[in-house]
Amino acid sequence: MGLQEFWFILIAVLFVGYFVLEGFDFGVGMLFPVLGRTDNRRRVMLNTIGPVWDGNEVWLITGGGALFAAFPDWYATLFSGFYLPLLLILVALILRICAIEWRGKIDDPTWRARCDAGIMIGSWVPAVLWGVAFANIVRGVAIDENKQVVSGFFDLLNPYALLGGATTALVFALHGAVFLALKTSGDVREDAVKVAARLSIPAVVVAGAFVLWTQLAHGKGWTWILVAVAAAALIGVVALTAVAREGWAFVLTTVAVIAAVALLFGSLYPNLMPSTIDEAYNLTIYNASSSPYTLKVMTWAAAFLTPIVLIYQGWTYWVFRQRISTAQIPPSIGLPAKSR
Repeated sequence: MGLQEFWFILIAVLFVGYFVLEGFDFGVGMLFPVLGRTDNRRRVMLNTIGPVWDGNEVWLITGGGALFAAFPDWYATLFSGFYLPLLLILVALILRICAIEWRGKIDDPTWRARCDAGIMIGSWVPAVLWGVAFANIVRGVAIDENKQVVSGFFDLLNPYALLGGATTALVFALHGAVFLALKTSGDVREDAVKVAARLSIPAVVVAGAFVLWTQLAHGKGWTWILVAVAAAALIGVVALTAVAREGWAFVLTTVAVIAAVALLFGSLYPNLMPSTIDEAYNLTIYNASSSPYTLKVMTWAAAFLTPIVLIYQGWTYWVFRQRISTAQIPPSIGLPAKSR
C-alpha cells in the first residue's frame, strides 16, 4: 500500500470518527423540540454531550487538515465547488457552538429559547448538508480540465443527494435518541427509548434506499458487504429499541454509520471527485496528492499524535460515563436578564 492509499484510508477513518461522534451530538440538538419539553430536560440533554461535543469536532478539523495537506487539489476543488453548502455548515456549527456555550450565562427564558433555537438550527443544517455534500462527491460533479467545478449550487440538489441528506438527518437523529437513552435515566430515558423506536423504522427505509442506490450506481463488488452490515445493524436497532436495550442499540447505530461512510469512500476509490464532464478530468488519489516527501512527513506526525488524541478522548468518555437525570440538575446560576 502506497502513501496515497494510506492517506485516503486515514481521511476516511477521520470522517468515520466525526460522523459517529458528532452524529449523536447533532441528534441530541435535533431532538430538542421532541424530548426537551422543559428547561430541566433540555439541560439534561445538553449535559449528556457537554463534556465531549467540542472534542468530537476535532475529528472534522483534523480531517479537513489532513485533506488539505495530503490532497490539496481535492481540497481546493471541493471547497470552491461546494462553497455555499460548506459555508452554511460552518455558519451553523458556529451558531451551535455559541448557543451551547452561552445558553446558561443569562437566567432568562427568552435568552434560553433563542439559544435553543440556535442549537436546533446548528444541528439540523449540518446533519442534512453533510449527506448532500458526500452524496454529490460520490455521484460526481461537473469538473473541467482546470480542476474547477463548473456546476451551480442547485445542481447539487439532485434526487440522490437529497436522499443522502435525508439519510444522514434520520440516522443522526436515531443515533442521538439512542445516545440519550444510554446517557440518561428517569423520564428522559423512557421518552428517548420511545423516540428511538419510532425513528428506527423510517431510518431503515430511507437509509436502506440510499445505500442500495449508492451500491447499484457507484459501488464495487466487495462493498456489498458494507451494504449488508449497514442494513443488518439498522434492522437490529429496530428490534433492540423495541425492548429498551439502548446499550446494544447504540453499538449498532455506530456500526451502521461506520458501514455507510465506508461504503461512500469505498465506492469513491480511487477517485476523490469524479467529473461528470469527462472521466479524464476525475480527481484521483494519484493526480491530486501532495509530494511523496510531504506525505512521508505527515505519516510520521500522524503516527505520533493519533494515539495521544485517542487516549485522551477515550479517557474523557470514561470519566463522564454516568447517567444523568432531571433530579441532578441544579438551579440556574446565570446572570439576571438586563432590565428594560
